[in-house]
Amino acid sequence: MITLKSPREIDIMGRAGRIVAGTLARMREVLRPGMSTEDLDSEAERFIRSHDGAVPSFKGLYGFPKTLCTSIDEEIVHGIPSSNRVLEEGSIVSVDVGVQLEGLHADSAMTLPVGRVTPEVERLLRVTQESLTAGIAAARLGNHVGDIGYAVQKVAEGAGYGVVRELVGHGIGTQFHEEPQVPNYGRPKRLARLLEGMTLAIEPMITMGSPTTRTLADKWTVVTSDGSLSAHFEHTVVITAQGPRILTAH
Repeated sequence: MITLKSPREIDIMGRAGRIVAGTLARMREVLRPGMSTEDLDSEAERFIRSHDGAVPSFKGLYGFPKTLCTSIDEEIVHGIPSSNRVLEEGSIVSVDVGVQLEGLHADSAMTLPVGRVTPEVERLLRVTQESLTAGIAAARLGNHVGDIGYAVQKVAEGAGYGVVRELVGHGIGTQFHEEPQVPNYGRPKRLARLLEGMTLAIEPMITMGSPTTRTLADKWTVVTSDGSLSAHFEHTVVITAQGPRILTAH
């Protein structure tokens, strides 16, 4: 069931979203070659808990053990931080984080370069961000969830990239994952109609090669089936009469 959020709930989600945005800004500040994904996770949890009442959404969610999802190179999502995963110059890492505040959640992700990356990788990151921007722009009253997916798909596939289909965005609020599902592909005017007060996590997952996936033995980390690089960007958005409002703006 899709739930519409009250102004009070949206305000709380906005405050949680600012903590999410601050966490990602902090990750961008501290990220450097030679550090481990566990180093990132420890700093993220410290930063989140330094805000009164804020707790990491991911830690314990469905049994996930960490504050962040840190997914490197061909890993699309749900990479588990580890002291054994050391970030190397030229890699990319998707950092995904959620914050719960007063019983409500906000969720965002960005893919960061580790030191210098190639122009081809820079283009992947840029186009994935552009696809997110296009998806958010389509999240307007009168449109449908399918309009969001169509906008993302048009940008990504127009640039020659693959759009992951097995993983989707989602509604968010009192539960971390709510209805509706928000695919990154689709057709205009299909799926649920967008209504004022809907809160959505829109999250393109774009690949340099095949969009098909497989899950590693840890039962969490999802990777591209062909080993191609993947980028992931995400914002939590509320549908308003004035247009989409990003609750996790950096």
